[in-house]
Amino acid sequence: MSLHKKASKKSESFFKSVEKSFDKAAKFLDINQGILDAIKSCNSVYRLRFPVKFGKEVKVIEAYRVQHSHHKFPCKGGIRYSTAVNQDEVMALAALMTYKCAIVNVPFGGAKGGVKIDPQTLSAEELEKITRRYTSELLKKNFIGPGMDVPAPDYGTGEREMSWIVDTYTSLRSGGEVDAMACVTGKPVSQGGVRGRTEATGLGVFYGVRELCQSSEEMKKVGFSTGLKGKRIVIQGLGNVGYHAAKFFYEAGAKLIALAEREGGIYNELGLNPDEVKKHIKKNKSILNFPGAKDIPDSSKALELECDILIPAALEGVIHKKNAECIKAKIVGEAANGPITADADETLNKKGIIIIPDIYLNAGGVTVSYFEWLKNLSHVRYGRLEKRFSENVNTEILQALEHLIGKNISEEERKNILRGPDEIDLVRSGLEDTMISAFHEIREIQKEKQICDMRTAAFVLAIKKIADSYERLGIFP
Repeated sequence: MSLHKKASKKSESFFKSVEKSFDKAAKFLDINQGILDAIKSCNSVYRLRFPVKFGKEVKVIEAYRVQHSHHKFPCKGGIRYSTAVNQDEVMALAALMTYKCAIVNVPFGGAKGGVKIDPQTLSAEELEKITRRYTSELLKKNFIGPGMDVPAPDYGTGEREMSWIVDTYTSLRSGGEVDAMACVTGKPVSQGGVRGRTEATGLGVFYGVRELCQSSEEMKKVGFSTGLKGKRIVIQGLGNVGYHAAKFFYEAGAKLIALAEREGGIYNELGLNPDEVKKHIKKNKSILNFPGAKDIPDSSKALELECDILIPAALEGVIHKKNAECIKAKIVGEAANGPITADADETLNKKGIIIIPDIYLNAGGVTVSYFEWLKNLSHVRYGRLEKRFSENVNTEILQALEHLIGKNISEEERKNILRGPDEIDLVRSGLEDTMISAFHEIREIQKEKQICDMRTAAFVLAIKKIADSYERLGIFP
């Protein structure tokens, strides 16, 4: 059974779990209950059934698109391809996206899409037919567009599917809409994508965990020294998010003692190189039997290993009421959406475990999607206007400095100093600043209102910002 199906059985309602976190946070705010109810509920739920012909066979595909909040436009959220897709899940993910965008100051309302299929059992041609038909159905009801609703990749989708979406959208829109490329993000760079989008969520996870670990106050709570170096990390899920998070942790000197995938996991107390593990998976079609590592037959057991930091980077509900007491990590960073159920959240908090919540920690993807959307609207690549100017100014400064000290610096040092920023430099700089600023906003709220856990503080921050937005629009006097 896949990890996704296992996770789905653990929790009765993902959306209810999100609402519980919302209600817990709302108690710290003096906001009218009617406004809170408006923020909490989903604005629009589109449930689709459409036929697709494969050869002589016709299949009816079940799909969804949910726009959770209209406090800002466009709405924003990924499209998930999975047999476990259902309305409750898509509503929950859309709600999380609303709060996530508010926390990191990205001006979007939350949305999410889902198509109930198993992409691993379908050919590229079949997936293309489904993706294009789904896009045309969204367009019919005005559930896609640069200023209305902007999808992105999620579980089971990627750059390829986003290319099909933008091509379908532009071919169906008459009149040559100049901003049509901004109808979806997560596209290949050649199709209007932005450099740095692929690793954005994993890099955002790294920045968020790093910022926590640099806080002496927070590290004192769990008996750790500051910094990431030497800290033992377990990551469950080695997809796009998990792999890139693992790569950045490894490069920062952390010790990846265990990595887990659907079929199981591997453990080595001396540490694992994520690039070598990725090569092994590609060659053997499995993470198991990695040289020098011990196999973990049950992927879920990787969550219960003795470690300093646990990163669930797979799917929702993997830490639940039945296994929460077995979690031994001192810090849990939610790289996935909703990996901890509401019941498990209470248990972990009682144990003194610091949880870095998903509505903050995995916001790197939507942050860089925002940068891509802006790039598509401005029709110019980041760095194109300022790169040479920066290099010329740096050259003048360096020449003046060398003249003053009477010494020339090495060619390698010269190259590093003179280099102007490329698109990926600016994107990563913007992401790093966003994650650091949001972390400290959450911590300030936590201290100001004397809130015990980061998740509640993050929800308080999000609700406060959304309520303020509605009030300034004049919707709620």
